[in-house]
Amino acid sequence: MSQFELSVATRASGAELLPVVLIATSINEARPTPVINISYKDTAVLTEGENSVIEFQAGDKTVHGTIPIIQELCAQFPFLVGKDAKAENEWISKLGSFVTLDFKALDPVLQELDTHLLLRSFVSGYSLSTPDIALWGALRGNRVAVAALKRGVMVNLTRWYKFLEELCPWAASAVDSLNAAAREKTAAKSKSGASYDISLKNTDKGVVTRFPPEPSGYLHIGHAKAALLNDYFAHEKYNGTLLLRFDDTNPSNEKQEFQDAIVEDLALMGIQPNKVSFTSDYFQELYDYCIQIIKSGNAYADDTDKETMQKQRWDGLPSGRRDMTPEDTLARLEEMKTGSPEGSKWCIRAKISFDDKNKAMRDPVIYRCNPAPHHRTGAAWSIYPTYDFACPIVDSMEGVTHALRTIEYRDRNPQYQWMLDTLNLRTVQVWDFARMNFVRTLLSKRKLTKLVESGIVWGWDDPRFPTIRGVRRRGMTIPALREFILKQGPSKNITLFEWGALWATNKKYIDPVAPRHTAIESEGHIKATITNGPSPYTEKRQKHAKNPAVGEKTVAFSSTVLLEQVDAKTFKQDEEITLMNWGNAIVRKITTEGDKVTGLELELHLEGDVKKTEKKVTWLATEGQELVPVELVDFDHLLKKDSLSEDDVLEDILNFNTEFRVSALADGNISAVSVGDILQFDRKGFYRVDRVPAPGVPGVFFNIPTGKDKK
Repeated sequence: MSQFELSVATRASGAELLPVVLIATSINEARPTPVINISYKDTAVLTEGENSVIEFQAGDKTVHGTIPIIQELCAQFPFLVGKDAKAENEWISKLGSFVTLDFKALDPVLQELDTHLLLRSFVSGYSLSTPDIALWGALRGNRVAVAALKRGVMVNLTRWYKFLEELCPWAASAVDSLNAAAREKTAAKSKSGASYDISLKNTDKGVVTRFPPEPSGYLHIGHAKAALLNDYFAHEKYNGTLLLRFDDTNPSNEKQEFQDAIVEDLALMGIQPNKVSFTSDYFQELYDYCIQIIKSGNAYADDTDKETMQKQRWDGLPSGRRDMTPEDTLARLEEMKTGSPEGSKWCIRAKISFDDKNKAMRDPVIYRCNPAPHHRTGAAWSIYPTYDFACPIVDSMEGVTHALRTIEYRDRNPQYQWMLDTLNLRTVQVWDFARMNFVRTLLSKRKLTKLVESGIVWGWDDPRFPTIRGVRRRGMTIPALREFILKQGPSKNITLFEWGALWATNKKYIDPVAPRHTAIESEGHIKATITNGPSPYTEKRQKHAKNPAVGEKTVAFSSTVLLEQVDAKTFKQDEEITLMNWGNAIVRKITTEGDKVTGLELELHLEGDVKKTEKKVTWLATEGQELVPVELVDFDHLLKKDSLSEDDVLEDILNFNTEFRVSALADGNISAVSVGDILQFDRKGFYRVDRVPAPGVPGVFFNIPTGKDKK
């Protein structure tokens, strides 16, 4: 057994793990035989109480955490410390800033390092040092940072990154070992995980994937799956490229607001595309391809009204305009370009088949007229390509090698290929995966928009909405969302998920770090007198009994405390109960009025055994602290039915009773919370702060489901 042991949790962030793994590897490389044994554990944390993802043992000494371990390694192996120890330690202390997958937070950190390296080959001094290895590892383990470096915008940082990669050939094997351990864990999964071996073709020639959202709404959980899978195949499974392309071909529904929100939400999920483009960048090329397909006799103009056209396509009947000549079709296209009332009557349809068994092949529309101004191109165009026409063409033009998209497009795959073949364009491999469907949930952007515009919900970030912003506002963490979605993988099997499964994943992330607090419901609460109670005083207590790193809070004690009516009703004369986080007390007197308890007298019995009491209740001292008014809010699903059918009328299945508010008083520490904080109120559950308390304004806390129910 080696003198030193380094244990690594393979489910943790690579940006946290690689700095230590690389430094340990460099130490082993400098010795005739390895002195540090590096082992990989299939777990999210190694020691729950410490919330540790990496652990170093030197004899009887155990150290947790990236920075403390690096500092301990420097103490054990002095050759790691250079001439300017202070400067080196300052850079090492910044490692935590390189872990985030939020590009907005990461970008200034990268810019700072890029500026620092302007006239330097190394971070500190004139030779390779520990900060170089640690920072390189943090960047290499952060998929967002790697994607940013691939774009080559930060010249100095990119130069340094590539230089270190060449200077430290052993680093690649260390990275491979960590990745192999993680892949082994993934491959071993059955029901709890997914296989990513889907036999994509020609991956050895390069992998370019794309995520093409329409900027007509906010991203929802279904979009998140498509984005994360494309990001995974581009940046994790293969050393490839991810394109973000806005499918902005319908100016009536699209806004700059939606476009900006999509970029922000992707960055929040740790998705940093290598390139951002717009279908509108290619309007001229697409128009030219439309002319080409018309001239080849493979498209025609049609002014059949929408309802008749739908019926003809459904019944497999040809349009009366199907035999229009290319010359007449081009003339109609010119009229469409003007945006005139006459031009608005026409569209261009691909001439594929009018009675194919696959209805998607029944002469789909490829161009239509829309005089509404476009949010990027203004009034430059009055005709726009459809998604079905533009997507395969732009995929081919932009070098996409693998189009990964949800299974709802499966019927349109032959149409996708027909466009490429007819225009003699480079082919693209298409892979369909099952979309994310959840019980009692709308994922139709059109219907979600209707709920927003009608005021049934508060907005796109409503906590009852399946949007990224909605589930985040409810208390979902991004790591949990990523884990749950990636665990489903690119399978084609369609599953209707219970929300409880996703929230149970989320609980794993928030439980070890959420501070514990107390709230007592206002309605009917009892002021109990403790006959042998203390004069008011306060103590410092840990916010989380199993995780000291969460910090401390101030707990007040006094001879009068608030208890909840629901608890008081269960008390019996001379019964011994437990006041949680204080000790036992005996119920000496109960005063009632009707079926309500109106008064209590308790006698502290701190020497009593808390394990033997049946009732353990929360309480708040009425003296020694300023109690904080709060509203605790819970939600139900927006829909009454688990799954929807085509015949369902939205208004008939909407649940209009979905919001439940309870007034309460919380301990004085709550006055210091911030919006977005996640905490636990003892015996009530986990909550996310939606509004901080202020004088005269109660704080608002949204209940976070934990998977025990189906919400």
